[in-house]
Amino acid sequence: MYQLWFCFRGFVHQATVALCPYRDSEYLRRRFHSRFYMLIIRSLRLCVLKTPSFILTPSKTVCSKVLFCSMMANEEMTTEMEGLSTKFNLISEGKATIIQPESVFYNPVQEFNRDITIAVISEFATDHIQHVKELRQKKAKAAGEVGEADGTDLDVPLEAGKHHPHGMKILEGLAASGLRSMRFGHEIPGVQKIICNDFDKQAAEIIAKNITRNGLSELVEASCADASMLMYQNRFGFDVVDLDPYGTAAPFLDSAVKSVREGGLLCITCTDAATLCGNTPEKCFTMYGSLPLRSKFCHEMAMRIILRCLESHAARHSRYIVPLISLSIDFYFRIFVKVYSGQKKAKFSATHTGMVYQCSGCGAFKTQNLAEATPAKGDNFKFSATKGPPVAEKCEHCGSRHQMGGPLYLGPLHDKDFIDRVIGRVVSEGEGFRTGKRLEGMLSTAQEELDTPLYYEADGLYQTVKCQPMPMNTFRSALLNAGYEVSYSHACKNSLKTNAPNSLIWDIMRAWVNQLELKPKRNVPGTAGFKILSEKPSVEVDFTENPGAIPKSRSQNLIRWQVNPERNWGPKPRAKREGELDTMETRRLQNQGKRRKKAEKEADKNNSEADKDKNSDSENVS
Repeated sequence: MYQLWFCFRGFVHQATVALCPYRDSEYLRRRFHSRFYMLIIRSLRLCVLKTPSFILTPSKTVCSKVLFCSMMANEEMTTEMEGLSTKFNLISEGKATIIQPESVFYNPVQEFNRDITIAVISEFATDHIQHVKELRQKKAKAAGEVGEADGTDLDVPLEAGKHHPHGMKILEGLAASGLRSMRFGHEIPGVQKIICNDFDKQAAEIIAKNITRNGLSELVEASCADASMLMYQNRFGFDVVDLDPYGTAAPFLDSAVKSVREGGLLCITCTDAATLCGNTPEKCFTMYGSLPLRSKFCHEMAMRIILRCLESHAARHSRYIVPLISLSIDFYFRIFVKVYSGQKKAKFSATHTGMVYQCSGCGAFKTQNLAEATPAKGDNFKFSATKGPPVAEKCEHCGSRHQMGGPLYLGPLHDKDFIDRVIGRVVSEGEGFRTGKRLEGMLSTAQEELDTPLYYEADGLYQTVKCQPMPMNTFRSALLNAGYEVSYSHACKNSLKTNAPNSLIWDIMRAWVNQLELKPKRNVPGTAGFKILSEKPSVEVDFTENPGAIPKSRSQNLIRWQVNPERNWGPKPRAKREGELDTMETRRLQNQGKRRKKAEKEADKNNSEADKDKNSDSENVS
């Protein structure tokens, strides 16, 4: 029967591919496939459910229900678990298929997050094997053995889904349903063991069932423990630690940097973008120890705040971090860093930590490191506080006051050689990643970024001087012709990341406005734009098109931005226990017209009070 079913499923898949009208949109194509697939399976199920269950499977009737529900991708099913009737969703992603109850959190849009994590860890696996070889050589040298240590058992090709005796030990500290760990077991090569942990007892039971369902008992182990305590108890015990919490990862960072071995990989997700981007700066300060600014570069600043917080935790334990990839994706941030030990290098954390000063009028900004290192005798350095601030009391361009934000990490966000390796793996996988096209586009853009902190948004510059925008290639050409570097940022579509001074940015805007011959009334006296345009350009601006103005990622039309796959595709509400319905739809209905309802309630209250006063007045008159 299983052979017949797999043949039929292959036929249905070919039919959906042939009939799909959405060939340019990956997400619409996937939705069409799943809907068409479920339509046929439901029709088949109506016919088959009339057959006695013992003909379908030799096991219990519940098993027959689970079998037919497993035929339907991402379909609901109900089964018995510890005597309780629980609703499950059957989810297929990558090479894994899991059951997921309503009380366990899952967001399908974060498939991109899981795909990039698998690509990064898979590439890190080769670094891990090299690390094991180096350790063996050091031990052999310390023991006085002549020649190289035997490493023939490490030269075996790494295969996904198979146990490697010297492979990576991976911890997923906040696993929920365990989908990520199931995909790790199926798709990442060179794995020794995966600890799939969640503090929720029911989630841990679901994880155990999903391990059995996916046949990964040899690789994946279910755990029910507090993530922080588990990491504290396993100091230097993991090669890779992956933390993807609901909201902030700040409470887990201290234990995470202690649990990763020397040169190990730490993967962090933070979904509290509103806090990190400055909506509630006081909360961000309590969580991360930094004050964000509500600015155009807020998404990159958020990544640098996370890295600063992570580095400060590492420095307390004489450790330091090396960022591999730092990304702002949709509504969350994804950070990949290597963690090393060394008190000497940990002291340099102050030299690439600093503050940012932003003009409240025109948006011009400058950064300043907290400390500087001066070479001393031998290999030593003398550290001293930086003299500052780098700005005057008022902005030199528009005369407005400055805002100060930070501290934040001011070093490089990415290891470009490592990104190149990950891109090569993503391209070689082909259709192995359903979000592969976007992975290639975003990583390519990140690889092209300058290491200069923060960026301008072109729309904000035009809004300041109230003029029509110039083509991005023209603006980039003007910066390149002036002898400076410029790049895009993956965090913002119309970004200008450059090492040019603020004065040149506004000189380019003045030259552009002079070409347009705008009416003077567009800029009101006293505004930042009026102050900037009242001065003449101090340099001659060349708008001639520069060959380097178009980056490779743009010329190849690589995909970087998410195509809305479904309604309410953003952050999901926190998972609730069964019977506690809390969805985006219910929240929308509750909040729909809340201002109008509040105004009507206040009006009714005022009317009732007026009626009472009128009645009391009439009684007094009578």
